[in-house]
Amino acid sequence: MNTRFVAAAAIFLSLGAGAFAHRLDEYLQATILSVENDRIEVSMRLIPGVAVSSIVLAGIDTNGDGVISEAEQRTYAERVLRDLSIMVDGKSTSPTLVSQKFPAIEEIKEGLGEIQIQFTVDLAPGGPERRIVFENHHHNEISAYLVNCLVPRDPSIRILSQNRNESQSFYQLDYAQAGGSSDPSTLKGWSTVRGSMGAVGFASIFRLGMRHIAGGTDHLLFLLALLLPAPLLALGSRWVGFAGARRSLLQILKVVTAFTIGHSITLALAALGLVRVSTHPIEVLIAISILVSAIHALRPLFPGREALIAAFFGLIHGLAFAATLEELGLGRWERVAGILAFNLGIETMQLIAVAAIMPSLVLLSRLRSYSVIRIGGALFAGVASVGWIVERLLHVDYSVDVLVDALAHHAVWIAGGLFLISLACSLKPKLLNTQPPPSRCPGEPRRFARKLLV
Repeated sequence: MNTRFVAAAAIFLSLGAGAFAHRLDEYLQATILSVENDRIEVSMRLIPGVAVSSIVLAGIDTNGDGVISEAEQRTYAERVLRDLSIMVDGKSTSPTLVSQKFPAIEEIKEGLGEIQIQFTVDLAPGGPERRIVFENHHHNEISAYLVNCLVPRDPSIRILSQNRNESQSFYQLDYAQAGGSSDPSTLKGWSTVRGSMGAVGFASIFRLGMRHIAGGTDHLLFLLALLLPAPLLALGSRWVGFAGARRSLLQILKVVTAFTIGHSITLALAALGLVRVSTHPIEVLIAISILVSAIHALRPLFPGREALIAAFFGLIHGLAFAATLEELGLGRWERVAGILAFNLGIETMQLIAVAAIMPSLVLLSRLRSYSVIRIGGALFAGVASVGWIVERLLHVDYSVDVLVDALAHHAVWIAGGLFLISLACSLKPKLLNTQPPPSRCPGEPRRFARKLLV
């Protein structure tokens, strides 16, 4: 089960609450369910943040001797299970503890310790459509929850829907077993495309696409870094003044469209099984694509050809998107509607992100001080990409995801703040670089460019 748990990590995170980050004052509790014919296998990972570690330790090391004994480990694991509520087809069931593993107390105090608990729930015979309701009330005053289900190993079991509350302390799983007709349309909150997708819902896969791009900070970071210099003109090895609103919007549209075309092509090819590439090199190449776009934001590498670069790297990003779609276990032809739903979800969230930042980019790029924003954003993307490259090549942990996700967690406030600043500056023309863009006449660009250098 551990192997399958690792394999599900990517989709598990994408189904989490947006760009979720493990904060110091939270007790992160991540749960993975695996449905079998006669039982449910459950794996829990519990990670106390530094600020709440003393509260958690007080319930583990009950005698205060600084050592977590085997008896204390089992006692605490059983306490966690008592704080869970598991209903199968409307009937309460009791979990059976299988194993528990605890880190050293010092690791818990540093916010790095991970408690692992595994248990099973026996399933009584049931009908063709079944429902599992999982609720976690353990330390709910300080906890943040994540919960998901693995793709069943048994092909006779098909996941129909997953529903969660906002905090994910409540989780409902509907699934079907072979041996009876199943009508997912009778399940609350489930939308399906019968005949083309079987039991997998179009709306659910659409939401999965949105969550994947929202949680895929590396994908968005590549696109945003490439858009940083989009409103500017390049002269030699320097970015110069504002290119004009019409040209800026057209350039942004070209980049976004090219990226969309690129990742849509490989998403379709990979999801249909026509292209197969190992996930690890793709993740490394995605980090390299961010580094390239960050360097380009500092100094023009391919001025005027940003759309081509977006399309090229979009091909790589599309392979990563396909890896998530692969986890759903769709049949080859069922994937056609799945690709459409997933891609629409990706594009919707991508357009939301671009629409949120585009007005600020166009307005702020008219400022003489825009270079501070451009260089700062490029350096952040560059540092993050180098960290990801090292992590993914050498299999070390520099906690780059924690840093980037922590920033992404406040993305709405950052985008809102930038827009207010850009709006305020636009109302004060004297703060803006109102000089005209470089002339296109021979001999004129360099003279005007010297005035426009930022």
